[in-house]
Amino acid sequence: MSILAIDAGTTGVTAVIVTDEGTIAVKGYQEFTQNFPRPGWVEHEPEEIWQATLAATREALASYDASQLRAVGITNQRETIALWDRETLASPRRAIVWQDRRTADICLGLREAGHEERVAEVTGLRLDPYFSATKLTWLRENEPHTWALVESGRYALGTVDSYLIARMSRGTWHVTDVSNASRTLLFDLAAGDWSDEMCELFGVPRDALPELVPSWGEIATTDPATFCDLSLPIAGIAGDQQSALFGQTCLDPGDSKCTYGTGSFILTNTGTTVRHSQAGLLSTAAWRSPDGVPTYAEEGSIFVTGAAVQWLRDGLQIIGSARETQALASSVPDSGDVVFVPALTGLGAPHWDPQARGLIIGLTRGTTRAHLVRATLEAITFEVRDVLATMQLGDTLRVDGGAAANDLLCQIQADQLGVPVERPKIVETTALGAAFLAGLGVGVWGSPDDLRRTWALDRRFEPSTDRAAADAAYARWTDAVARSKGWAQ
Repeated sequence: MSILAIDAGTTGVTAVIVTDEGTIAVKGYQEFTQNFPRPGWVEHEPEEIWQATLAATREALASYDASQLRAVGITNQRETIALWDRETLASPRRAIVWQDRRTADICLGLREAGHEERVAEVTGLRLDPYFSATKLTWLRENEPHTWALVESGRYALGTVDSYLIARMSRGTWHVTDVSNASRTLLFDLAAGDWSDEMCELFGVPRDALPELVPSWGEIATTDPATFCDLSLPIAGIAGDQQSALFGQTCLDPGDSKCTYGTGSFILTNTGTTVRHSQAGLLSTAAWRSPDGVPTYAEEGSIFVTGAAVQWLRDGLQIIGSARETQALASSVPDSGDVVFVPALTGLGAPHWDPQARGLIIGLTRGTTRAHLVRATLEAITFEVRDVLATMQLGDTLRVDGGAAANDLLCQIQADQLGVPVERPKIVETTALGAAFLAGLGVGVWGSPDDLRRTWALDRRFEPSTDRAAADAAYARWTDAVARSKGWAQ
């Protein structure tokens, strides 16, 4: 038996087939377009996400017997919000992506009106353009004709998981799980349900929101005429970072992981306790079992890490692919005192400054593209250190995501943190987590504890003993971050 896992990320969709031994048998991938209609705005065309999902799935199935599939699991970029017609499933506008900064003024207005403390108390989040609800407020204020059809019930709204399930099931189900719901600013963490108070604050009709379902179990069913001739239960749902936490088998309170993706996200399992941070971290739902037991997490969200490498490739065009970065950065002993603050969409945890902008400082006539590439890798590790300085990090850090394959990045990370960094053999733990959830939902695995045996170490990176050099580099970083703040005002 095997599971099809769909990982609908920020820049593309990956489809993997996971065996009952917890290994990836085959994989398909398809990128989709990133739209930047104005400075600070980021949008995706929902239909392109759907077509990328179909293409990635077909690629995976081309070399695999579909009769062996038992269920589908879905994981996704979280705070991105999409609208679609309940009858035709067509989208009236592009989705507004989690990276989008257009609602900074809405957040400022709500903060000045004194709402942030109550928002944090109910949702575990903060008033930042990152989260979904302010995007919906913006739509209500700026696109009244579209919003009228949301209020009338013609248009559904939801995160990317909800949209894909609607497409896969030909509109039969409109659902989401708590891990995605808890990223909207509309979910009451303690109550485990949508908050009428937050819906009223942000002007969102509650009946437009998806039904809340467990993170695993037989949640919906795919329509073969719509989804690659497959009739399978959709049996697992989780937002990408919670899915990676599950895929890393961080199942006990205190277990932590860092995923290097478009952004980087550090999560620590806090069990059945909601831990409210005073240091710029978020409280979030990790998953909820079919019998209703919640698991929570504390999270540090970094907006731009892998996206900075993508910018080197597509924006500056100084590299041809992300794979080049290790060799190029290793060709110089250090960054030559160049520091890159990749605040390309503002700063997330622990700074939370939507007005910050990217900064490269320390350039000289001797600076080369190798120095800039190395500074980019260093920036990723500095951002992670910023977050972990506010968390209770254990004896090791487990890492995953595409950039975790970069040995130099992992070594610099260990040097910066002063603790070993462990990389599993399967770094695509986001998709793996969705497969694990779906497999639990249909009985491929009997309990979460059965999943621990599937985790295998690929390499352990030991930190350098030269703490003075690591701390000096980090001090230059903190100085540069201070200079990047407030630039867009």
